[in-house]
Parts: sequence; C-alpha cells; structure tokens
Amino acid sequence: MNQSNFTRKTWLTRWKRPYTVALNSLLVVGLASFVVDEGTMKPDESRFTPVVLAEDLDEPMVFEVAKDGTAYIIERKGAFKKYDPITKTVDLIATIPVNTKYTSAEGRVTEAEEGLMGLSLDPNFEQNHWVYLYYAHPTEKKHILTRWELRDGKLVDKSEKVMLEVPTQREVCCHTGGGMTWDRTGNLYLTVGNNTGNQQAAQTDERPGRSSWDDQGHAGNTDDLRGKILRIHPQPDGTYTIPDGNLFPKGTAKARPEIYSMGHRNAWRISIDSKTGYVYWGEVGPDATSDSEIGPRGYDELNQARKPGNFGWPWFVGNRQAFPVYDYAEKKPLEKKDPDHLVNTSPNNTGLRELPPVAPSFIYYPYGVSEEFPLVGTGSRSATGGPIYHQADFKGAKRPWPAYYEGKWIATDFSRGWIMAITMDAEGNYKSMERFLPSYHPVEPIDMKFGPDGDMYVLEYGSNWFRKSNNSRLVRIEYNGGNRKPIVFASASKQGGTVPLKLTLLADGTKDYDGDKLKYQWKVSAPGVAPKVFNEANPAVTFDKPGVYTAQLTVTDPKGASNSQSVKIIAGNEPPSVAVNLTGNKTFFFPNQPIQYAVNVDDKEDGSLTDGKITPARVAMSIDYTSEGFDYAEVVQGQRSVDASTQYAVAQALIAQSDCKVCHQVATKSVGPMFTAIATKYKGSADATEKLVKKIRNGGVGVWGDVAMPGHPAMSVADAETIVKYILNSNEKTFSTLPTKGTYVVKLPEGDNGQGSVLVRAAYTDRGGKGIPAQTSENLIVLRSAQVYASSAAVVKGAELKARGMGAGMNVIPYANSYIGFQKLDLTGIKKLDLNASAQRREGSAGGTIEVHIDSPTGPMIGEATLEVAPEVDMAKLMAQMESGAANQPAAGAPKSTSATAGATPPPANPFRRPIPSVKMTLKDTEGIHDVYFVFKNDKAKSIQPLMSLSTIKFMDAVSQ
Repeated sequence: MNQSNFTRKTWLTRWKRPYTVALNSLLVVGLASFVVDEGTMKPDESRFTPVVLAEDLDEPMVFEVAKDGTAYIIERKGAFKKYDPITKTVDLIATIPVNTKYTSAEGRVTEAEEGLMGLSLDPNFEQNHWVYLYYAHPTEKKHILTRWELRDGKLVDKSEKVMLEVPTQREVCCHTGGGMTWDRTGNLYLTVGNNTGNQQAAQTDERPGRSSWDDQGHAGNTDDLRGKILRIHPQPDGTYTIPDGNLFPKGTAKARPEIYSMGHRNAWRISIDSKTGYVYWGEVGPDATSDSEIGPRGYDELNQARKPGNFGWPWFVGNRQAFPVYDYAEKKPLEKKDPDHLVNTSPNNTGLRELPPVAPSFIYYPYGVSEEFPLVGTGSRSATGGPIYHQADFKGAKRPWPAYYEGKWIATDFSRGWIMAITMDAEGNYKSMERFLPSYHPVEPIDMKFGPDGDMYVLEYGSNWFRKSNNSRLVRIEYNGGNRKPIVFASASKQGGTVPLKLTLLADGTKDYDGDKLKYQWKVSAPGVAPKVFNEANPAVTFDKPGVYTAQLTVTDPKGASNSQSVKIIAGNEPPSVAVNLTGNKTFFFPNQPIQYAVNVDDKEDGSLTDGKITPARVAMSIDYTSEGFDYAEVVQGQRSVDASTQYAVAQALIAQSDCKVCHQVATKSVGPMFTAIATKYKGSADATEKLVKKIRNGGVGVWGDVAMPGHPAMSVADAETIVKYILNSNEKTFSTLPTKGTYVVKLPEGDNGQGSVLVRAAYTDRGGKGIPAQTSENLIVLRSAQVYASSAAVVKGAELKARGMGAGMNVIPYANSYIGFQKLDLTGIKKLDLNASAQRREGSAGGTIEVHIDSPTGPMIGEATLEVAPEVDMAKLMAQMESGAANQPAAGAPKSTSATAGATPPPANPFRRPIPSVKMTLKDTEGIHDVYFVFKNDKAKSIQPLMSLSTIKFMDAVSQ
C-alpha cells in the first residue's frame, strides 16, 4: 500500500467496509495517515529561529557554506572572509584587487555596483579545495571568472586560473549579476548583468557613441555574454568545455555557445531544482512607475526556465509586455517587436539578427499593487531569488525542514525584505505563494540558500549602499521539530524612579509553545553592585543605590531549553509624567472640526510646565493623520530606530514600516540623497511638500543623478505628507513642535477614504542626573474614524459575518436576539447614529428593531430604530416604464437645471439604481467611555431567518449631523 496516497478519507472509507479488520492494524494505518497529514501541515512559525552568525560585514554580496559548517563570504570591495563555526569568529582570507567605480564621459568618478561579485565552491570542494570568484578586473574593462585553491584558510599563492572573461564598459552604471550554482552533472551556471546605462524605459539608444546605452548590443546580442545566464563545464586544468543543450549549438556563427539563456536585464541569484533540473532566478527590472507611450511600467521577475530560452530584454518585460524601440535622435517611440519573431536590427548588434521567441515570465510585479500576485506588496523592488527545497538533498541533516516545504521555491526580494514560499504543481506551473516566517525582517537580503546541513542561510547586505552598515550579517534559520525554547518577555512595573526605588519585575507574556511548566530566574546587576537573584516570575525588588541596572530574565523548560531577555532599570531618576487632555470626544475624530488639547508635564527633578521650570519648547507635541491600516504602536515595538522623544516619531515609524531606508539615510549618503540634503535643496520652497509627495508616490529620476526613485503609488497622500514634513525639517537641531495648548483642525488629504487615525502625541525627555541617564515618557491618544465597520466589533453573539463580495469587506448578518459589541467607546457629544443597513426580501430578511445599550447587552438603552423589509421592485412595471420613456423622466418636484446646458437633454437616469440604505437613530445624551452593544430583535422572525445586513455605523456629533 502506498501510504503517501492513503488519506484519512481512505481510512474512514475502509473502516465502513463490511468485513472485520484487526484493531491493531487499524491503529497502524491510522497512525500512518496521521503522520502523512502531519508532514504536509504548515509548521508553526515558532519552530523556526533566525540565529545571527557573522556580523560587522562591509557590503557582503554572496556566501557559501561548506560541509563542516564554515561559511565563506565575499564583500564588494574585494574582501574574502570566512566564518568559523567553532570559534564563532569572522576572519579575512584575502583581499582581491577589484574595480568598484565607473567614470562618466564628463570625467565624474562614481561608485558602481561592480567589485567582487560572485563566489561558489566546487561540488568536490572537500577533496580539491577549489573556489570560484567572479569580479571586476582592477584595471581592465572586463569581469572575470577565476578559480583558486583554498587551503588552511588561505588562497594558495599563484593558484588563480582565469576561466572566463566578459568585456564590459565603465562609462556608466549598472547591473553585474554574479550568481552561481551547479547542476547534478557538474555544470556551472553564472548570471551576468547587462552592464548598460539606464535611460527612458528600455535601453535602445542607437545613436553613434551611445553603445553603452543600447542593450540591443548587450542583453539582446547573441555574440555578447552580458545580460545572459551562462552554462559551462569546468575542467581540472582551469579551462572549461561547453555542455550539450545550451541555447545555441556549438559552432553557431555569431552566437556564444556559453549562453544558456539571454534577454536578461539583471539576473541575480540563481538556483536549480535538483529533482526537475529547472533553473530559477530573480530578475531586477526597469524603473517606470506607470505605462506610457515609451513602454509598460517596470516589473521585477522571479523566473523559471525549464529549458534554454530568450527572456526578451530589452524589448519585453513582465509577461511579454513590449517596449517600442525608442528613437533618441527624433525623441519618439518607434515600432514594437514581435515576441514570436524577434529581430535585432540595432547597429550595435554583432550577433544574430533573428532571435529565439520570447519566453513567458513566471512571477512578475510592479512598484504598485500586483493584480496577479498581490501578496508581494508595493514599493521598491529588487527580486533576488532563492533555493528550491527537497528533503532528499540533505540526508542526515540535524534539523531537516518539514515535508510541507517539499518542492517549494523559497525566494526573497532585496528591497521588500519578505521571504515567500512558492508552490508549483506537478508540471512546475505556478500554483500559489505565502509568506515564510513573516516575523523575521531581513535587512536587504542579497543572497539566500540552503547549506549542506539543511539549514537555510540569509545574507543581509544592510541598510547603507556602497558603504559599511552596522546591520549587515549572515543569519542561519534553524528548524526545530521537537522541543522549543520558551518565548520570553521581560518588563517592569516602572521604568525607573528615585531611590529607594520599589517595583515589580514582570514575566507577563512569557510562554512555551509546547505547554511545558517553566522555571524563572531574574538576575539583577549593575557595575559596582553585587548581583541579586530571584527565582520567581514576578519578584518585588528594591533598588537602594542610584545607577543603571540590568534585570535579566532566564526561563527554562523541563528539558533544559532556556531563553533570556533583559530590561533596563534607571534608579535615581523619576520618569516624567506626560498627559494629553482633550476637550470633547476621546475616541473619534471629525474631519474639519477642531480638536482642543492641552498638555501637562510633571517631572520630580525638573519641575513642570505649570511652574514654568519646563519650557513648552522642550515638549514634543504633534498631531498627525495617518491613513487606514497604519498601526503606530505595532511599528514602534518592532523598530528600535523610532525616537520617542521627537515630534516626528510618527514619521519615523512610517519610514521604518516602508522601504525608505533601502535608499536613504538622515545624514549619510546612500544610493539616494540624504534627508538633510533634500531639506537644504528645498528650503524656502513654497511648493516643496506638494512636489515631494508626488515624487514619493510617482517616482522620478534625474534630480539627484541617474539612479531612479521608485514610485510608491500605494502610499497614501497623508502618510507621504507626514514623511515629507520630517525630511524638510531634518536639518533643524531642535525640531519645531506644536504648542502645548491649542486647537487643531483635521484636514483629510484629497482622495483619502477617511478611515485612518489621528495620532495626538506628547513626549518629554528629562535632564537626567549625575551619572544617571535621561528618561523619556510619552502619551499617545489615537482617535479613530467615526465611521466604524460593523464586522470590526469585538463581540459578536448570535450573528454571522458574510463577505460583501469584490473585496468590499464583511457585513454583519444578525438573527433574532443576537448582538454585537464595541469596547470602550467615548460617547461624549455623540448625538446620532447612521447605520448602513438593509433588509431585502430576496435575501429572506425579516427586518426588525435595533437597540443600542451601554455597558452590557442588557444595560441602559440609549437608542432604538426599526428597519422594515424593503419593497421589491416591480420589474414588469419598470420595464414598461422604460419602454415608454417614463422611467427616464425627472421625478415630480425635482429641481430644474440651472446650468448653462439647461436646454440640453439630461442624461437618462438609471432606473435600477437604489439609494444607499440608511437607518438614522437619535441617542440619549451620554457622557464618557462605555462598551456599546447593538441588539437585534424581531419576535415574529423564525430562528433561522436573518433580520438584516449591517455594513457600517457612523457616530455623529452635533456638527456632523
């Protein structure tokens, strides 16, 4: 019996068969079925642990892991390093002389992407000690693939053999490739970037002297190795042969036999499915944000090649979407090419004119929302690639990944930082994708692969381009199929205070995914103070001496697995007290209506706002509108870079949540301009905010050089404005702040749906003391939209949720005596409710009464309304009216047109259009915070009969009525 096809359904079917089966046999079969199901279930995220191995790296590019666990890492500027798993240290093996710059026609020297770009270990590395390096020659215009001998942690002197040379240009940037992998027969694959300047959409500049900008002579040229994936068979003497089955047969005139596939802009990290032999890679696409006459918007691609092929660049991108060849002399687009009969007519083409047909892309996505692959998100994009997982590739692995990931492509994106598990069907066609380990946020993952031990490794380039980052590292992701370490949360009842300081250390939130009983140990220590140990979860502790203490919580399960976390305690400085007081409603905001606020700050050592010892200028006061979906608290908890003391903490949180740091730093040059440089450039410009908001959302190029700014069309105007205000003030030593008392009117940006939040926030950092650091406290009030989705109710009893269709969200479908409840709503000033509700006869609705109660479903009733079943439309009568023209006439009493076209025939009315269903309800005057319940009643309705459909509830004050 084939157990892999033996499901629970099969077992249950056989259980019903009319013959006797021994109980033990049933148990064995049942357990076999359970094991199969268990192996194909998605594992809990808690079973994967990212473990940091190597840090303090300088522009890491590629890594490889040997069978003994040693990790080899190359850096762009030429360093070749190794991580020793025994000593857990990183050592320098060698520094390869490389070129890292290009020189423009004007003589401007600029950092390029090239340098030391590729690394691979020979499949028989443990025996022959061969390593392969791909790099930009330090003085000559070429990239070279070389083989070295590596012994005793050093490259053997004079062992370098140059295997392959790729002539290049150094007039303009970019795209280098450098990914390498091996197939089962010992063939080496190498990705080579197109090495072409970026201009317009596709690079097809045929003017004399502009060959560096014409990719028809690079990626589209069969006699050029750039913009290709190469496949060669290395020989023991350092040369190579051409394996059978590449794109062009050996001996084909004007075609390089090394080419496996062509038409690539920047094929990056490459992998091979060990079972099917299919080739997978990430492909970085062009920068256009939207479609135009010069071509389609740009797409990045995660590609699959089942055989050698042509992937269409520079004439096609995405799913064979065509660019016209652009006439740069006349500045106009010309014809589009035929993807099935592609002809390269460029004067810079030295290869074949007639090219192979264009292969389709596997996965492709733009800057904006992808209709085909929405899970990939929006914003900056740099498709990297990643490995295909097969358990059989890692026999004897200590931590084998579960069968759930069998055959899946584990791929990542350098800019977006996600990792996807991509599922294919039996033929290799795309089936689905899902986020892998979404709690892990790699910072610019530039290489990712499985090591021989079965663990997956991720190399994080870091947040600074062309220079060292303090967050670049090599991470190993370990799978734990057995006992898991406890998850530890350490906190304290107070962050500090004057001595003697009494507080409680808290282990609240600590848990064990295996349900084990845990042992707790707190160790409290400080320089010059004897440590104290407490063997309980929440000990009371007294600090008698001023100082900065570390309280480390270690939690251990019965099997000895432990985990730790620490919390800092400042004794000798009382944290300030910050309060924001609002006049009026403290739950909802109302557009175009004033918010009256006043801030109180008291600090035991510094004084207060009231007594004047704390000046208003030292209090960071801000009010920001953020669009729907932004959660400030969640972002701040996950991002240590957010400064709570600044007025622009909300902007910093938005930046941390987006991809801004991929290209920009506050005061340090990266691939994009510094924020301080932007502030200087636009200082005094009246329309700077509007310009920069458009730039963020639409993208652009040319203001700060040749590197394009990607568009962020999914970012709201409101969030972009908040970020721009921060950028434009980034030069100020002390950021401007709102007054500590005043009035603020919320204005919704044009096009915003109004479902966002208003963040009213005040923060103060005290002055600290002698040797005692300062403390910061903040008070944040989040005001929500007054229109609430009924389906967002915290309590739903006796009602059901039903999708409205077409991505419109959920409706609440109540039955008799059901209710929904919202927790802790401020009803101060709320006079009426407007409920988007309907009872349709065709849906079987009975209608009924809606009661509003506070504090409990049976608490005081403050409002009531009845919803009748809507009358059905008489279709026969309506059709008759339409035939006679009566249905298109204005209704009696309708106002006459006063426009300049009053004499014109008005457009026909839509006889099928129905008004938006609405139930108005007046509330009794109610003050303060309450739980609010909506109770639905109809004594005549059947128990299985829905009463109505409820979509939204709008809370209305006296002005908004």
